[in-house]
Amino acid sequence: MTTDTDEPTLTIDELAARAGVTVRTVRFYSGRGLLPPPVIGPRRVGHYGPEHLARLALIEEMQLQGMTLAAIERHLRQLPPDLSPHDLAVHRAVVASWAPETVETLTRPELERRAGRALSEEDVERLAAMNVAAADGDSFRVDSGLLRLGVRLLDVPLSQETILAARTVLIEHARAAARELSGLLREAVAERDTRDVKSLSAHMHPLVVQALLTTFQRSLREELREWVGGGGAEAAPGDAPSA
Repeated sequence: MTTDTDEPTLTIDELAARAGVTVRTVRFYSGRGLLPPPVIGPRRVGHYGPEHLARLALIEEMQLQGMTLAAIERHLRQLPPDLSPHDLAVHRAVVASWAPETVETLTRPELERRAGRALSEEDVERLAAMNVAAADGDSFRVDSGLLRLGVRLLDVPLSQETILAARTVLIEHARAAARELSGLLREAVAERDTRDVKSLSAHMHPLVVQALLTTFQRSLREELREWVGGGGAEAAPGDAPSA
């Protein structure tokens, strides 16, 4: 199992709490082969790590897209068995890209359940600043596609200003890349029937997103290697920040 020395191993109860599921669900997924077995420690206690957490997040994302359990099982069997938590997070982002933009109205308890944790007033304010959740009377208007990312950013040891500045940079460059790619595709299919164009767009969407994510992942890894290593020793293969 892939390990992460920066994050302690979890008991099954802790894993379930972090993932926002029940212990029974974790055991059910394990029994179906959707999760790798835990590392057995002293007193025969199973310990889980970041890979299990990432796989549970991926399973949840596929369920949100309406995939059946059988379809999820087939999908996970096709993945390489040694994917790191970071690779699984990238894969989950690709799956999330298949869904249309979804804004939901949630109560505070529903928002916390979806977030998988209790939220302080400061947490709610930070989610609002990131345009993830906006107060609407006694409820919240929540961007479901950004909620998990926003919740994870709550624990990042960076100032709110830095996170918002990074968000602006990503949005600006993503829009520029989307504009140029759209122009290339528009030229390539200019002579096609409208229905063919829509079909091609539906097939290309997840492929383009995966290409962008993979390219950005590798570029960021190179930048971090130069920054952390000072241009010296390379980081170990697969080293990358968690998504």
